[in-house]
Amino acid sequence: MQPIQIVPDIYDVGVQDWAVRDFHGYKTERGATYNSYLIMDEKITLVDTVKAPFAEELLRNIGQVVEPEKIDYIIINHVEPDHSGAMPALAKACPNAKFIITMAGKNEAIQHYGDIFNFEVVKDGASLSIGKRNLVFAMMTMLHWPDNMATYCPEEKLLFSNDAFGEHYATSKRFDDEVDRAELFYEARKYFANILWPYARLVGKALTKVGGLDIAMIAPSHGVVWRTYIQEIVDCYAKWGQGVSDGSLVIAYDSMWGGTEKMARAIAQGAQKAGVVVKVFKLSQTPNSTIAAEIFTASGFLVGSPTLNCGMMPSMGALLTYLKGLCPTGKKCAAFGTFGWAGGAQKDMEEMLGKFCSEMLPGHNCKWTPQEPNLQAAEQFGYDFAKSLQA
Repeated sequence: MQPIQIVPDIYDVGVQDWAVRDFHGYKTERGATYNSYLIMDEKITLVDTVKAPFAEELLRNIGQVVEPEKIDYIIINHVEPDHSGAMPALAKACPNAKFIITMAGKNEAIQHYGDIFNFEVVKDGASLSIGKRNLVFAMMTMLHWPDNMATYCPEEKLLFSNDAFGEHYATSKRFDDEVDRAELFYEARKYFANILWPYARLVGKALTKVGGLDIAMIAPSHGVVWRTYIQEIVDCYAKWGQGVSDGSLVIAYDSMWGGTEKMARAIAQGAQKAGVVVKVFKLSQTPNSTIAAEIFTASGFLVGSPTLNCGMMPSMGALLTYLKGLCPTGKKCAAFGTFGWAGGAQKDMEEMLGKFCSEMLPGHNCKWTPQEPNLQAAEQFGYDFAKSLQA
C-alpha cells in the first residue's frame, strides 16, 4: 500500500491483510488491517507496528517517506503480536530508535521477543515532545490487555487509539466517510462484541479520558481512520459499554437429522407472533463470532442441540465456550433440543449457560423427531420466551 497522508506530515504506513479469515476464533470475513502511523517532525516517530509476516512491507512503506534508520521513537501502544510483531525487525532497521511503552508492555515485549530493545517506559499522562508536536499517553488498561495505552497529539487533535474504535475491515479507502457506512458500523459493533465485550464496564472510564480531549481524528490500529463519524462512534461505545438490549431474540442451533432444526423454526415462528425481531443461525453454517455480534445487542438468546453420545453436539459446546469467554451479561437465555433413548444435551447446555447467563429460563425438549403437537408446543415456547423479553 502506498503511504497515505492522513494529516500533513503524518502518514498511514500500515498494511492490509486481505486474506485473513480467522483471528483466534473471530472470523474476519472482510479481512483486517494492521495500522501504523509515521509522524515526520524534528524527532521522527512511528506509532504502532504490524503483524510479523508484514514487517518487510511496513519497512518498505516507511522507506517511501523516510529512511527507517532515521526514526527516533517507536510508540508501542499494545504488545499483542498483531500490533507488535514487527518490533524485532524495527530494532534492526532503526538502531537509534527508542521504544516508548508502558511497564506492563515492556515486560510483555521481553517475554515475546527478548530483551533487545531500547525501552523508555511512560506512565499515564506523560508527554513526549517531538518538535512541533507533543504526544500525550493515556493508559487504557485492560482494553483489552494490561499494557494498552492510547497516544494523543493535541496539535493535530489526533488520537491514536490502538484497539479502541477499531474494526477488522480491510478496504482500499482509509477514511470512515469513504466506505459503506452500514458496513463500517456493523464491523465496529462486531469488533466490540468479540474483542472488548468482556471489558465493557471499563469503557466508561476510558471514554471519560477521551471526552476531555479535543478530537478531530481517531486513528485506530485496525480498520479505517475516523474523521467524519467521530461523535457517532464515541456515542456507540458509550452505549455498548453500558450494555445493549434492543428487544430482539437470537436462536442458535445445530441439528443431526433435522429434528432440532424443526424445533428451532417452530420456536422462531412463535417468537415472531409475539412481535419481536428474531434472528436464527445454524452453527454448522455460521461463525461463532457472527452469532456473538448479534447476541451482543439482543435481549435474549436460545440455544438448541440434539443429544449426541449423551451430550450436546461439539459445535454447541464450541459456541457456549466462546460466549462464556465474552461474559455476555444482561441477557435472558434458555436451551432446547431433541433426544432419543436418553438425554444429555439439555443438561450440558444448561450447565454451561449457568456459568455466564444472568437469567436462564426453563428450556424445552422433545423426544425423537417432533410431530405436530411437539411443534405446536415449541411454537408456544418461543412465544412465551419472546413475551418475557417484553416484560
